[in-house]
Amino acid sequence: MKKIAILGSTGSIGTQTLEIVRDNPDLQVVGLTAGTNIDLLEKQVREFRPRLVSLQNEAACRELKIRLADMEVQIVPGMEGLLAVAEMEDSEILVTAIVGMIGIQPTIAAIKKRKDIALANKETLVTAGHIIMPLAAKMGVSILPVDSEHSAIFQSLQGENKESVSKLLITASGGPFRGRTRQELSQVQLEDALKHPNWSMGHKITIDSATLVNKGLEVMEAKWLFGVDLNQIQVVVHPQSIIHSMVEYVDGGIIAQLGTPDMKLPIQYALFYPDRRPMAGKKVDFYALGNITFEKPDMETFVGLKLAMRAAVDGGSMPTVFNAANEKAVSLFLDRKVQFLQIPEIIEMCMDAHHRIENPNVEDILRTEQETYELINTKFMEKIYY
Repeated sequence: MKKIAILGSTGSIGTQTLEIVRDNPDLQVVGLTAGTNIDLLEKQVREFRPRLVSLQNEAACRELKIRLADMEVQIVPGMEGLLAVAEMEDSEILVTAIVGMIGIQPTIAAIKKRKDIALANKETLVTAGHIIMPLAAKMGVSILPVDSEHSAIFQSLQGENKESVSKLLITASGGPFRGRTRQELSQVQLEDALKHPNWSMGHKITIDSATLVNKGLEVMEAKWLFGVDLNQIQVVVHPQSIIHSMVEYVDGGIIAQLGTPDMKLPIQYALFYPDRRPMAGKKVDFYALGNITFEKPDMETFVGLKLAMRAAVDGGSMPTVFNAANEKAVSLFLDRKVQFLQIPEIIEMCMDAHHRIENPNVEDILRTEQETYELINTKFMEKIYY
């Protein structure tokens, strides 16, 4: 029996992880955390019977405790709860499906307790990769990628000498606005941005895919996850989303991982690595597919990717600013308070105003995050509302 804990069990990755648990009776859930979705968390607790759960605030936890009065389950609020679930003695692997930099501290706590990490929280490595990866190596902990692109690279590296890697090729669908001009993007509405052509994901990551910011975050994450230089990472637009990413070796050979656009495959691969298990679902039909195509990303139209590359090159605390500014800008867009093209404008303004820290610690990272939020809420308020 393999025991797992999940941070963010009510989100897209969290719920799909629990689907895998349903199909594999030798997986046992011992801890769950959620933000504010009390109804779904209650259902999950009743089905999977974890002994420890957490919600974002105390009021929500009190309500959940009343609802679950007939069950033996400990309920702990906020960061205390996240850390408690991350550090659970009887869990073997922590699935970090939580969104945002709030995932940094519990991930570090789990690593210190020698828990393997099934990583879906890309912000952890984007902002704190220089802390996380050395700590994982020191503690003998595996960081197993759950993002489809990073899982594809991870799979394509199996059995190969990593010193022979020439380039990582990260594929991008191009999102719902591939081929559009900036003039056309100026008319984009929220409903349009949430219509991804291939993937079913949470709202935040769907918007990140539409701006191509998500691909920039993946480049920064890949740098730390696979220990390569930025000039060894290339983004390739592949509209069909069948090739999830590729690795080019020094002899020119390229190994790719292909599959349908389904996050359950990389989740399951991380949970059972190095083993593979049968999984129900649609498989690639090459006869029906017909062809696969590739394009160069348009970084002049999709400025978010260009800004991400700038943040990656600058390093230090700049990726934190990029990530925090994007999180706030996307939140404002989801609330219909800014326009689609104002998302990269907000990011660029924050990056231009930031005084970079060379080697930030966790406190520096979290302080930079808050300073970025405050900057958007105050100094740039008149620039972002319309």
